[in-house]
Amino acid sequence: MRCPWCRRSNDRVVDSRPVDGGETVRRRRECRSCKRRFTTVERVESLGLTVVKRSGVSEPYDRAKVVSGVRKAITNRPITEDQVTALVDRVEEHLRRSGPEVSSEDVGLEVLRNLAKLDEVAYLRFASVYKDFQKLGDFERELGRLQKRETAGRRSSR
Repeated sequence: MRCPWCRRSNDRVVDSRPVDGGETVRRRRECRSCKRRFTTVERVESLGLTVVKRSGVSEPYDRAKVVSGVRKAITNRPITEDQVTALVDRVEEHLRRSGPEVSSEDVGLEVLRNLAKLDEVAYLRFASVYKDFQKLGDFERELGRLQKRETAGRRSSR
């Protein structure tokens, strides 16, 4: 590992700990040349997950695209970066269980399912782009679905 300050590759691991439920390892390192410390993060390299778009074109799954879409939906909402990471991790886990090839629709629906549990406003924002809302009625219909789900959830928790 190269030191980000002096660019030498002479370091030692000072501390190592699992994060994200053991899915990631965070290592604290010290450069033996300049004595500065830095952190690295290790994650298992994902097994190839392919997304088939509506047009039929296949492309490798890109976590950054999902994170970007979720971040746009949560703008000015009380949601932390840890919550975003956990949401995207859950989406990826579900997609990986579905198989090495998933549709872009599967990706979008899984993001929506997880956003609905996290924040209803973010859910509506994401749904408006994903489902290509064109008129006010589209928002009203989706809001009605959310309200039905919330009412059903309250009934079942009694």
